[in-house]
Amino acid sequence: MTDLPPLAFCLSLLDRGEDIRRDAEALAGLEQHAEATAIPFFRAQPAMTPDRRMLRLPLAQVRGWPQAGPLILLGLDEGAPLYALDLDPDADLPGELDIVEPRAAALRMPIEETGIFAQARSLIEWRRKHRFCSNCGAATEQSEAGRKRNCPACNTEHFPRIDPVAIMLVVKDDWCLLGRQEHWPPRMWSALAGFMEPGETIADAAAREVWEEAGIQCNQDSVEILDNQPWPFPSSLMIGLVIEAVTVGITVDPHELEQARWFSREEVIDMLSGTHPEADVPDNIAIATRLLKIWAARG
Repeated sequence: MTDLPPLAFCLSLLDRGEDIRRDAEALAGLEQHAEATAIPFFRAQPAMTPDRRMLRLPLAQVRGWPQAGPLILLGLDEGAPLYALDLDPDADLPGELDIVEPRAAALRMPIEETGIFAQARSLIEWRRKHRFCSNCGAATEQSEAGRKRNCPACNTEHFPRIDPVAIMLVVKDDWCLLGRQEHWPPRMWSALAGFMEPGETIADAAAREVWEEAGIQCNQDSVEILDNQPWPFPSSLMIGLVIEAVTVGITVDPHELEQARWFSREEVIDMLSGTHPEADVPDNIAIATRLLKIWAARG
């Protein structure tokens, strides 16, 4: 479907500054740029403006604010540097900042900002969880303006972690399999998903997860990748695909799902339009809804 809008978190207009990240003098000069700005984050939650955008403040204005770590360079916006400012979680918030829960913020902001948000939040969370070297245990130091961390004790280089996730719409003729978890809102159903494991192909992971969660065997040769999406909660790559079921009997693993059931194509169309009497799809920022839209349209 060519008329679908861009997925959330997939669009960023920034130049990430690959050519200057190893140049300490150039990086220092950027911080003195007259139009340098920063987006404040508090406990990985962004500050927002009344018109539902991420708050950008002049870098000179926020230099003295309590920070959890050095500035993270997100990139250049028409030549002007944009930073993520990670505020000290134990300090009082400076000023009257409107800090918004991350998923709610993603739903509120314009689509062109979601890619910047995903980059910033993922880097902040990665830094928070990788303060120490996994090789020797020494404290690591930020490098390349936030894109890398170095261990001064053993010289190990650490790069941001991205976890690949297979998210699959299991289909059989004019039916698709959806599941729900206990903590989800009532009525909410979505595609099955799971983290890829070492030594697996995408098709391997998809078939294994469906078998483990719902007891359904799938044809791995039928896998069709439809789309992919960065997912900054905290930092995954969602690989959206369709896979054909071989069996249809459901055996739910209660550790993974609360329920799973087959939905007809007509039911999915009603879910997408908000007219289904019992079930809803996830918000439009989720790739699962994109998969359902594509599959429903194929009917």
